[in-house]
Amino acid sequence: MRIAVTIFLTDETIAPTRLARELEERGFAGLYLPEHTHIPVERTTPYPAGGELPREYGRTLDAFVALGQAAAVTERVGLGTGITLVAQHDPIDLAKRIATLDHLSGGRFTLGVGFGWNVEEAADHGVRWDTRRALVKDRMALMRALWSREPVAYEGEFGSVRASEAHPKPVREPRGPVIGPRTLVGGAAGPKLFDHVCAYADGWLPIGGRGLSESLPRLRTAWHEAGRDPESLQVVPYAVHPSPGKLAHYADLGIEEVVAQLPPAGEAEVLKMLDRLADHL
Repeated sequence: MRIAVTIFLTDETIAPTRLARELEERGFAGLYLPEHTHIPVERTTPYPAGGELPREYGRTLDAFVALGQAAAVTERVGLGTGITLVAQHDPIDLAKRIATLDHLSGGRFTLGVGFGWNVEEAADHGVRWDTRRALVKDRMALMRALWSREPVAYEGEFGSVRASEAHPKPVREPRGPVIGPRTLVGGAAGPKLFDHVCAYADGWLPIGGRGLSESLPRLRTAWHEAGRDPESLQVVPYAVHPSPGKLAHYADLGIEEVVAQLPPAGEAEVLKMLDRLADHL
């Protein structure tokens, strides 16, 4: 079982370079970072976990800049987003940033794709909430055109790009409909979510990892009906608090990687948590 970690890195936490080095030295599989560009003060959207929105959401470092620093001081540890709010990005610019990070890290990047929960944040990016999932699907297709080995044009509902020279390319070769780095879609189980997973991703990033005994068979059925290779599906429980029993349960389900949650804290507290998590490696 590979164990990676996720953390809200902010201007008040451990630095990306320090954390990345410690993860590699201890043998952790990877570092996944979330993103929020900003948190509007006047917000009616409730925090999904309930209660007050934690302080770190409004102080999050840019995931790609932080992961670029992590890549520069490591050789093996994986680098991922958990998740990238694709609807809130210009897809041509995002495709370049993703391909560059994947190229410079030697193919270590995993793109976590998400749809978001904060209506006000998305609105400031010009995103219509009721079309955001269709927008993400469209932007993923546009980025795949730019990542193709030969120039390919794309004309979609929300955007287009001419056939273009666009280098560097992501390191991984195409895998069925997946062109680009390893791609995992985050979100709650359901037909709409599984449609996205099967259409352009390598697998699913279920937050919390609960209910997988019931949801995994449904995803595997959808994967099969989409004509995808059954052996290629990857499911990576995200932001979990590992225990021996939980990891054994995941292993029984055929899961090979989990992402453990670290506190958004300073160096001493984070390294103490890494020492505890290392018992599971």
